[in-house]
Amino acid sequence: MKVDTRKFDHILETSSKYGHVNQAPNGNTETPINTAQRSMPFADQLGNYQRNIGLPTQDFSQSKVYIVGSGIAGMAAAYYFIRDGRIPGENITFIEQLSVEGGSLDGAGNAKEGYIVRGGREMDMTYENLWDIFQDIPALELPSPYSVLDEYRLLNDNDPNYSKSRFIHQLGEIQDFSKFGLSKKDQMALIKLLLKKKEDLDDISIEQYFASSFLESNFWTFWRTMFAFENWHSLLEFKLYMHRFLHDIDGLKDLSALVFPRYNQYDTFVVPLRKHLVDLGVQIQLDTLVEDLELHSTTKGKQVKSLLVKQGGLQTRIPVNEHDFVVVTTGSMTEDTSYGTNTTVPMPQIDNATSGKSPGWALWKNLAAKSPVFGHPEKFCSTIEKSSWESATLTCKPSPLINKLKEYAVNDPYSGKTVTGGIITITDSKWLMSFTCNRQPHFPSQPDDILVLWVYALFMDKEGNYVKKTMPACTGNEILTELCYHLGLIDQVDKVIENTIVRTAYMPYITSMFMPRAQGDRPNIVPEGCLNLGLVGQFVETHNDVVFTMESSVRTGRIAVYQLLNLNKQVPDIFPSQYDIRHLLKAAHALNDDQPIVGEGLLRKFLQGTYYEHVLPVVEKNKEESNSFFIEQYEKAKDWFKKVTS
Repeated sequence: MKVDTRKFDHILETSSKYGHVNQAPNGNTETPINTAQRSMPFADQLGNYQRNIGLPTQDFSQSKVYIVGSGIAGMAAAYYFIRDGRIPGENITFIEQLSVEGGSLDGAGNAKEGYIVRGGREMDMTYENLWDIFQDIPALELPSPYSVLDEYRLLNDNDPNYSKSRFIHQLGEIQDFSKFGLSKKDQMALIKLLLKKKEDLDDISIEQYFASSFLESNFWTFWRTMFAFENWHSLLEFKLYMHRFLHDIDGLKDLSALVFPRYNQYDTFVVPLRKHLVDLGVQIQLDTLVEDLELHSTTKGKQVKSLLVKQGGLQTRIPVNEHDFVVVTTGSMTEDTSYGTNTTVPMPQIDNATSGKSPGWALWKNLAAKSPVFGHPEKFCSTIEKSSWESATLTCKPSPLINKLKEYAVNDPYSGKTVTGGIITITDSKWLMSFTCNRQPHFPSQPDDILVLWVYALFMDKEGNYVKKTMPACTGNEILTELCYHLGLIDQVDKVIENTIVRTAYMPYITSMFMPRAQGDRPNIVPEGCLNLGLVGQFVETHNDVVFTMESSVRTGRIAVYQLLNLNKQVPDIFPSQYDIRHLLKAAHALNDDQPIVGEGLLRKFLQGTYYEHVLPVVEKNKEESNSFFIEQYEKAKDWFKKVTS
């Protein structure tokens, strides 16, 4: 709609900022100095001041928006087109190739046929863009005026998350998980990595940088099983993760840094957001495939002129006018998922011959063929054996498996409170199998006597310890048998199988965004020269954010809207804990297994009793440096100084 700015025109017309805002500032390159020329917040200066509604530089009320893909990135774009771009909801249309919206944020099934969730998302309190949306989306179960964020906080503030059984081994025994076990050499390698420039890490894998001692440490087992990293994945992405979650390092062992929803990701996030958008008039067109975009280049830039779509076997063309906008989700981490049951396998063998040829990847490849500004999708979808893993969802009636689960649980699994507090990893599993039981019920309509568990493994090319097959070659019952073996329940496996429905999902591209990459492999959110096209999702460039999170997807949707509409508004950079001395000291202390770091004793002595005493990690008395060389020298110097001055 047209905004009446007459009272402000004398300011806007003489402003050097209005219409020339950097909508995605980079906290990694910006020097935070106040000057007379600075009028916008610093790149990572978070807070309510960022909650302003950006004033559009022109009236977009007649513009139409076509969003290809209805995952959280596309939904975020729709939300920001409406809230900040002032585009009417009825002007926005989703075009989705699947028969259900939500993209990779799925959750389906019932107690009779079995529930299924292909994956989950570990959530963080610093997801500023995600919470920016969901503080405005009406709650799923609380009455008006409460929001999804209000519901989320109510739950997590009063039911804290933690694990008491993060590692198990030797047929179900809880393993000591109190130490990271990093040598001084490996700690130094981590510090050096944090200091390295991102530009120097193109196409380097984790195993090319770290020694075998690091890759065999408890730290790496914590990390890789929590985030699904493999040794051959991108060192650059691992570095970005270290910066992004630096404030969580000390909570990595018991997962106490995380917050989880009440239900699965589809019911928690997609259902209320979809309802909100539809209530505002947004259209969702399912079972429709966008095969390509028709681009027209002029001296002004590249303009999308039409969408080539297929629906019901018929190919049609959707015209796009000059003032319309197109947002496309590039690639898909859950494309080509194959499914199995208790008695069937999802995928008997890996075949790279068909890699990257499915519709979700074909559209990106078609764009990339038109111009190098659209990146190199083949870097991410050409080696299935390096980007895939399998998950299994267990729909469980009471059985010996549930009785065993209670030994690992923080609370009674049927209480509605935190159960395992995140994944439990079986460290001596050849598959490196992990499982979790989130708060129950995991689905709103789930019966009281049913529990839903989730299982996944990273080493699927290995034979199991008990079932001598690779995981993708196993039926659901065989995966359940392997799990029971590791829990010491092999003599009761028949009873467990009798009371458990297993639905498996093999995903060939689930960690494809972690593959080693170089600058230019992922396109910019608004590629250079594009006038009305934005790209969103897990395969586009952001300055400092990571992949495989809902936050990063929302960030891409928000940036796309702000840049396409040239809004007088910025998307703040990631939470700046990487620059906070308190978090840096805490992380260094945690990586050293809560033992004092070099110079800590001297610093603790110097700050004792001062305003800044709290910047150092709290330690038990028996862990303090009581007689270190530094303290000894400090005391000698102090005595000498007293003698001199007297």
